[in-house]
Amino acid sequence: MTDTDEKVYTVGVIVGSVSEPSLNRRFADALIALGPDAGLEFRDIPIAHLPFYGTQYDTDFPDDGWAFKRAVESADGLLIITPEYNRSIPAVLKNAVDWASRPTGKSSLAGKPVAVTGATKGMISTAVAQNHLKAILSALGAPLVGVPEAYIRVGDEFFDGDGGFANAGTREFLTGFLRQLHDLIGRWAPGAS
Repeated sequence: MTDTDEKVYTVGVIVGSVSEPSLNRRFADALIALGPDAGLEFRDIPIAHLPFYGTQYDTDFPDDGWAFKRAVESADGLLIITPEYNRSIPAVLKNAVDWASRPTGKSSLAGKPVAVTGATKGMISTAVAQNHLKAILSALGAPLVGVPEAYIRVGDEFFDGDGGFANAGTREFLTGFLRQLHDLIGRWAPGAS
């Protein structure tokens, strides 16, 4: 449980999947339920509606792009949940990162604390995709949660009947992961020493 005097931070959630149904959306919803124990309040930042980014937009940035950037900027931090497609991140997620980083000199990601995770039924989880995404975010100046890394493999009884995590150890581990995001945000908050 969090200390009642502890600062609660607002975190934007970006799910890098537009699949229906989406395993990573289910994973995100279960993570969101852990928010109060980590001192975090979550809000969804959708990405499916964004057009494919091209440099032609830099001189005539569309309203959808500005609205997305404002949603990113208004959050204290970000939780990005990615599937792994062909050993990398989905195109829809890379597109969202491109929108957030443009136009030149107006990136919404520089200095924005970010935690990256993802879930799959595969043996190596989303390790390769997460590492690709972290390399991109690091190059854009986003501070990242480094430890623990959360490569989540989903088995048959991973979720309980209410959509939460069935295993207490999984809940404890992922709450700790979210606490690291809370602490990272605190270190990067205005006025932090």
